[in-house]
Amino acid sequence: MQTRALGETGHDSTIMTFGAIALNWLEQEGANQMVELVLDHGINHFDVAPTYGDAELKLGPKLRQHREEVFLGCKTQEREAEGARRKLEQSLNRLGVDHIDLYQVHGLEYEHELDTITGDGGALDAFREAKDEGLVNHIGLTSHGNPQLILDAIDRIDDLETLMFPMNPVVVGKDDDDHDYQAVLERAEEEGIGTLGIKAFAKGPWPSTEELAEEDRPYANWYRPVDSPDEIRERFDFAASQGLTSVINPGDPKLVAMVLDAAERYDGMDDAAQRSLVEKLRHDESPVPEQLHH
Repeated sequence: MQTRALGETGHDSTIMTFGAIALNWLEQEGANQMVELVLDHGINHFDVAPTYGDAELKLGPKLRQHREEVFLGCKTQEREAEGARRKLEQSLNRLGVDHIDLYQVHGLEYEHELDTITGDGGALDAFREAKDEGLVNHIGLTSHGNPQLILDAIDRIDDLETLMFPMNPVVVGKDDDDHDYQAVLERAEEEGIGTLGIKAFAKGPWPSTEELAEEDRPYANWYRPVDSPDEIRERFDFAASQGLTSVINPGDPKLVAMVLDAAERYDGMDDAAQRSLVEKLRHDESPVPEQLHH
């Protein structure tokens, strides 16, 4: 599988990153098998978080067995140093490892959070201290939110090495400031920051719970995913052709094998094909949560 330089981290990530939230929906035996499957396909970048149910615990056994083969990303929603340090130690403990390769601010949504994170006693203080101690190798940030806020974060965090944000034909087609993740991508390239794409496979939001109860959703994703091999391949090709370092699989374990297949077969997507996909999907409902843009 192709690899690309993850910004200036010195790591070359496979063009698919394994989003280990998928393990939360499996028993331990199934989780072990899925990690083996992903490793057999050569995936070398994994991403997990304490908010993904039992995913850290389920990832632990195989991760420890194959620690050298995995560039491990984890994250925290804590915005202050004390909480961030506690969460980091909890994650190290649950995963059963002595360091995390990439530790990320998880789900930045609001300007005031950025103020807290970057201020005195903010989460970044804990990240940097952990880096000095060798518990963390690189610092990143993830956001489903306003691209302008991500650009602000780049300005304000001078040791930021990776970014994770939505990238798919629906948001590219929206063509407004609220969805201008292309600007984030361009700026990241200028700054040598690695880029990880989420929501590549989003078809749109689920119907409201009145119309479709959560337990009746066929997939364990935050959004409704595309789910045929052809659509998954098309979406993967599109996201990987935007210049991202790596594309993350949707969270449902039933979709992982199809994404692995698409990633292995990736050989680019020409401009005309990209444009026609954007044209076809630009009026679909955005999979990026509305409230994060205000």
